[in-house]
Order: sequence, then structure tokens, then C-alpha cells
Amino acid sequence: MRTTRLLTQQGAALLSAMVIVTLVATLASSMVWQQWRAVQVESAERVRSQAGWVLSGALDWARLILREDQRSGGADHLGEPWAIPLAEARLSTFLAADANNNAEEGDNTTEAFLSGRVEDVTARYNLRNLLDGDGKVVPEELQVLRRLCENAGLPPSLADGLADTWRRASLAVQAAQLEDAEAIAALGGPDALKNAPLLPQTPDQLTWLGLDAGTVERLRTVVTVLPDTTKVNLNTAPREVLAAVIDGLDLGRAARIVQARQRTPFKATSELSNVLGAGNWNLNRLAVTSEFFEVRGRLRYEDHVIEQRHLVQRSGGDVEVRHQSRFSGLDLRAGTPPQ
Repeated sequence: MRTTRLLTQQGAALLSAMVIVTLVATLASSMVWQQWRAVQVESAERVRSQAGWVLSGALDWARLILREDQRSGGADHLGEPWAIPLAEARLSTFLAADANNNAEEGDNTTEAFLSGRVEDVTARYNLRNLLDGDGKVVPEELQVLRRLCENAGLPPSLADGLADTWRRASLAVQAAQLEDAEAIAALGGPDALKNAPLLPQTPDQLTWLGLDAGTVERLRTVVTVLPDTTKVNLNTAPREVLAAVIDGLDLGRAARIVQARQRTPFKATSELSNVLGAGNWNLNRLAVTSEFFEVRGRLRYEDHVIEQRHLVQRSGGDVEVRHQSRFSGLDLRAGTPPQ
């Protein structure tokens, strides 16, 4: 009996010891995981903060280039310094040029890659040109949008639905901000105002108007969304846009314009008649200078990518940021050599 009781006590003690060991191991594992997680979060925040400083510096550099270009005057074209993209380069390359920088060769803390570019967004058709001062669709501009859709490989009928939803979204903004009774009536009443789509501020947001991602991707090359109405830059627009904004122009002659400006950029829209020949060409939608640009900066650190986009407006000797967006995520091309 005593032996049985002793064995029972020993078994209970052993079980208690195993439970205590299990609890200690669980608590230790939890503490280690929490510490590891804290280190990962701190590391991610540090990378994000450092990337923000680097990309802000890239934005300042782009604004300086655009400001200096405006001071020199003349037409804006793709042969100017602002149009030369910055290919992906190791960040340590820039740091090595700084005599005050103490980073040593092979220091893994600087293994980041920076790239960027400046794009003239007035090279594309601005959707704000669709409406007149009363918020109505301009028939001539609707024809331009139909040609743009066709040149982008989309059905021209898409332009009618896009123009109508753009009109309703614009009226909704006017009705909500100004409490405009006429805008509410034009929409069809308060119920229609509640169901009106949001007005996009960027081409990516055209999905708000009911377009799918594939359609938006095709339209991205020919249309844009800017704060004000704009003209298309003759020296930077692709042939698909030129063929749409110049009435009666086909893609073949638009390609001739692109070839001609590569040799000698146009200094005035009137010079276009030398390429197109005689004819009653409507050049009112064209210009040779640009006011809006998109500055893109991309920083790749290991398998992480942080990209910033800024829409800037160059006017009166200054370059003002009008809109910005940021993307952060994994680089699907990680492991491939930088190009």
C-alpha cells in the first residue's frame, strides 16, 4: 500500500514538473516571438523612414530640374534633362560621392537601389476638358475621347458611358460643395446625388466610374486627370493622342509628327503645318509647353519596394505638389540583377 502511494506521489510530482516545464517553454517562446516581432517592426519602420527621406530628396532634385528648365524658357520636349530617367542605381554610389559620408565599401546597410523619372502628364488627354462651364459634355471633346478609346484598342462606345459618369461625378461634387440646387436637379434629384460616383483625382481611380482594371490600364497611356483643364503638349504626346486631338488626323500622319519632333522639337504649334501640309487643321487643343508633371521615385531595399508618385504643377517660377501617392510592398522581381 505504501509503495503504491509513493509511486502515485512520484507520478504526480513528475506530471507537475512536466506541466511547469511546458508552461515555462511556452512563455519563453512567446517572449522570444514578441521580441523578434518588435525587432521586425522596428526594422520596417526604420527602412520606411529612411526611404521617405531618400525619396523626398529625389522629389526635391526633380523640382529643381523642372524649375531650372522653366527659367531657360522655350518649348518642353523629350530631349530636355527632366525627361532623362534615372536608371536603377545602388544607393551607395550616391553616398560615395559625398566626402562627409563614412559608409565603407561593402557595407550592407547601404544595399538599396534608387530609380526614378519625370513624366509630362500633359502628353495625355485631360478628362476635365470633357465638360464646359455649365457641367455639360462638349460634343467635340466627346468625339476626341471616342477616337482615344479606339486608338487604345477599346470600343469607341466606351467614351459615351465614361463621359456620362464623369459628368454625374462632377455635378455631385458641385452639388455637395456648393449646395447647388441646379446641379442637384441636373443629376435627377437628391436620390441621384446619393448614387452618383466619386470624382477621380488620378487615372488609377477611374475604376470609381465603373471601369475594370484592364480598361483603366489601357486608358492610362492616353488620358489623365488633372486639377485644371489643359492642352496636349505637341512635343511629348504619343501618336495615339495626337491622332485623337487633331480633327481628321490618322495614326500614320501622327507618326510622322513624332518622327519630325525627334529631329527638331516644335517651337510653336504653327510649325506643325510644315509636316501636315495645307489644310484646315484645328490645333487649338495643342501647346508646346507643359505645366503638370508626374515625379516617380522608387527605392528597392532587399526584397521590399517603396514607390512614391507626386503630381507637380510648374507655374510662376515654382513647382508645387498637387497630389501624392505611395506604394509599399514586396518586389516580385527580387533576386534579378538591377537594370
